Amino acid sequence: MTRLKKKYDAEIVPELMKQFNYANPMQVPRVLKVSVNMGMGEATQNPKMIDTAVAELTAITGQKPVITKSRKSIAAFKVRAGMNVGVSVTLRGDRMYEFLDRLLNVALPRVRDFRGVSTKAFDGHGDYTLGIREQIIFPEIDYDKVEKLKGMNVTICTSAKTDEEAFALLKGFGMPFRKTGSAS
Repeated sequence: MTRLKKKYDAEIVPELMKQFNYANPMQVPRVLKVSVNMGMGEATQNPKMIDTAVAELTAITGQKPVITKSRKSIAAFKVRAGMNVGVSVTLRGDRMYEFLDRLLNVALPRVRDFRGVSTKAFDGHGDYTLGIREQIIFPEIDYDKVEKLKGMNVTICTSAKTDEEAFALLKGFGMPFRKTGSAS
């Protein structure tokens, strides 16, 4: 059992039960999955970029990503239907908790001029999306071998019904939210 899973069971569940007056521990929201997506628009000109993105995302998440293809042609972007345009991974279970632990305690503190993550990135249904500008904040990436800095989106899907519940859940995990503003 991972460190964050133990923390969830021991500390977060009782805290949220008290805060939201849940009668049953099964009502407490939990993280269902974490989706990591890397869009590779430049892959239309240089198809080898997809291979490096696959290797980097595999190193970061510990799971081989799926190559996403474009659904329709867009002439302005020189994209045809079926071209490789990105890579994505969906993490569940222990791998998900392991990745969240590394994201919250190792990667995010390494961001330059970091003041916390936005509290406005909830979708209204309890899911949170975080944009990361550079993949080099993860210690698994060798800075010298990086040809081009690539960003990624990390979506944390929870079973929370409201953004307020999801905010309390992520706050319990140690998500470094900015001081100003509130959830929603």
